[in-house]
Amino acid sequence: MKPTNALGAWLQHAAIRWLTRRRVLDGLPVTVVNTRPDIETAQVFSRLEAALDLIRHHTPHYYRHLRRDVAGILVKRYECRGAYLVEPRICLVELTFAVNPGFTEAQIAATILHEAMHARLHRLGVAVGPADRARQERFCRRAEVEFGSLVPGGEPIVHRALESLALGDVEVAPSIDKSLAVKRIAEADIAAMRAPSWVKRSLARRAGL
Repeated sequence: MKPTNALGAWLQHAAIRWLTRRRVLDGLPVTVVNTRPDIETAQVFSRLEAALDLIRHHTPHYYRHLRRDVAGILVKRYECRGAYLVEPRICLVELTFAVNPGFTEAQIAATILHEAMHARLHRLGVAVGPADRARQERFCRRAEVEFGSLVPGGEPIVHRALESLALGDVEVAPSIDKSLAVKRIAEADIAAMRAPSWVKRSLARRAGL
């Protein structure tokens, strides 16, 4: 019999595999790890496909770079809207952000584009270090401004990007408190569960909330 911790890890990996779906959108592999029962995986794929179409239509030069520089897209729970995972060359999009009706498909596209610009810089061999973070963030934000200026309904994208560009180096590329972010994600996911209150309370205690 497996030790308890090994069995727990095996069950966790098995659950992740069961919750994972993959598709290819216009030749780009997309993986969705849907750990939220209140979210439809089909909706995630639909909104991502629409977002990619917006990038392709309004900024085809960026879309060509994206296809070359990014190996795929991963959608999962995360501490911010998006990230670029360097080693696998993966653009990560946050799961709840991808389906939040408060954000348009153009805003999802802007996040994908932002992370694709990080991929572009990495592919060109641009160094990634504390001294370079602000410069790289501004490079990515300027691409968002260009995209937001061209796509219908892009005003919120331009506004947010310009606000970021006006910040100082520390604020434009802030560090994320990952422990706090993980706690907030756990709180939101437990609250969204379709389960009795006592089950949620028990899970919260196990998670140290």
